[in-house]
Amino acid sequence: MKRARVAIVGATGYTGSELVRLLSEHPHAEIGAITSRSRAGEPFSAVHGAFRRLADQVLVQADALPSREIDLLFLALPHGTSMDFVAAQPTDGPPIIDLSGDFRLPDPAAYTEWYGAEHRAKDRLEEAVFGLPELFRDQVRDAKLVSNPGCYPTCAILALAPLLRRGLVRPSGIIVDAKSGVTGAGASVKASTHFPDVFGDFRAYKLVRHRHTPEIESALSRVAGTDVQVLFTPHLLPVDRGILATCYAEPTGEADTDSLRAAYREDYADEPFVRLVEEPPSIKQVRGSNYCDVQVTYDPRTRRVLALATIDNLVKGAAGQAIQNMNLLFGWPETTGLTQGPLTP
Repeated sequence: MKRARVAIVGATGYTGSELVRLLSEHPHAEIGAITSRSRAGEPFSAVHGAFRRLADQVLVQADALPSREIDLLFLALPHGTSMDFVAAQPTDGPPIIDLSGDFRLPDPAAYTEWYGAEHRAKDRLEEAVFGLPELFRDQVRDAKLVSNPGCYPTCAILALAPLLRRGLVRPSGIIVDAKSGVTGAGASVKASTHFPDVFGDFRAYKLVRHRHTPEIESALSRVAGTDVQVLFTPHLLPVDRGILATCYAEPTGEADTDSLRAAYREDYADEPFVRLVEEPPSIKQVRGSNYCDVQVTYDPRTRRVLALATIDNLVKGAAGQAIQNMNLLFGWPETTGLTQGPLTP
């Protein structure tokens, strides 16, 4: 089998680094180019020292890509930059998997409202497929532009989807209380993610206006067949990677833990990366892997359903999910190159 040549556009951040780590062991894909605007001409391993003798490929400018015979593009670019790159690509070019937020919201007006800028690739926005394989794999298989979901939305959506698909909870009044490690904020130096300030601390941020809110609502509304409203509150954990989402919802009728768990077992029975657990899930149990651990419980005293999920924000929340989407695009088994077990302890 001829190996697919892929390019990673934007390799100096955490997501680009994680893509290189996972793709380096993929049996059917090879990295044909890695781009960097600021570090072109240097080896990738000079930017990410962990890859010495593993990925010493020289970084190139993005305008060198047309000469590299690339079969697929991964975009690990900031919000607002990806749309310009996509707009400049021919529609008959190689498929694109975009890991930014630029193509996650189908409505350009919603993008402007939540991202504070006009969408500059509206014509390409219409063709974008939301790349959460567990829900939309059939659309991903034929896509030319895949919008890789955000890390928080991936965790929250997988926690709640069976409840809303089956009408087991009300579609309004849902609370998503989520916590993430600092790598979710990217590799750029920021005061809010400075180690002396983060270590030993715990804080909420971007209350009621976090841009992942409409992404969660949009995907869950498609699953539910009606508008879903979510109150999403993110928190910053003093750890490097991992997300825990605890979601609260009101049942539409009689409920109990056993019947809820039976519904989750049925919905996720054939999902290779969703693991249903009996105890509340832990971020260390998914660290470094593409797994999402999910638990659901009913509290009869308050009449609330609790759905919990954990992922590694850099793997299932970013690079691993992007490779899962690549596997779908090329018709390979979905688990190809993604069977690494979690790092423990």
